[in-house]
Amino acid sequence: MAQLFMKQDHFSRYSRQIFIEEIGLEGQKKIRASKVLVVGAGGLGSPVIQYLAAAGIGTLGVADFDEVELHNLNRQIIHTENRVGFSKVKSAEAFVKELNHQVKLIGIAEKINENNAEEIISQYDVIVDGSDNFSTRYLVNDTCVQLEKTLVYGSILGFSGQVAVFNHNGSKDLRAIFPEPPFDEDMPDCDSLGVLGALPGIIGSMMALQALKIITALPVTVNQLTLVDTMSWRFQTIDF
Repeated sequence: MAQLFMKQDHFSRYSRQIFIEEIGLEGQKKIRASKVLVVGAGGLGSPVIQYLAAAGIGTLGVADFDEVELHNLNRQIIHTENRVGFSKVKSAEAFVKELNHQVKLIGIAEKINENNAEEIISQYDVIVDGSDNFSTRYLVNDTCVQLEKTLVYGSILGFSGQVAVFNHNGSKDLRAIFPEPPFDEDMPDCDSLGVLGALPGIIGSMMALQALKIITALPVTVNQLTLVDTMSWRFQTIDF
């Protein structure tokens, strides 16, 4: 049975994407040839990793220095009970291997910092930032600007989330709307205020969709921040 599955061609696996007129065979080839870095394998990174791997991304980098903990499992859906205590990168590798053996996953089990950001980010076409702290978000943003890399950004808290595409074909970046990061210790986060697991599923899926549109050269809205309020079920956009 396994050997029969291994012989199935790419068209059979990805046919429901290929059938989309705007994707087609050429678009699927672009997806297969692409290199995407996901920063963070937590609440946002999990659905991003899941959907990019399912779509057939050729090379998927995952950067995270943390370990899987029990309280992660309400929202970090690529991790499981039997991988509590594993590094999140190793857990992501196991998930992707089981889901889609055709994807080359590169695990980066270290924190992105000023010493390694340029080296890591330079190796990928599109960067998807699912990090959970401002210092990493601004470092990733600034490095993408320096290297002229497109950045898909997302953040979540409680019932609310944000999504944007930065630095795409010369568009504006994170600092155009938030010039300076706030002090991390002054800001609430999921550890203190909590988050419903389905919210990062929504925002992460939006981020994955934007990344796939970018890869396949479909139009994406830039210089605009999308605000998602799932309590009132309201979606707003802010131009900047």
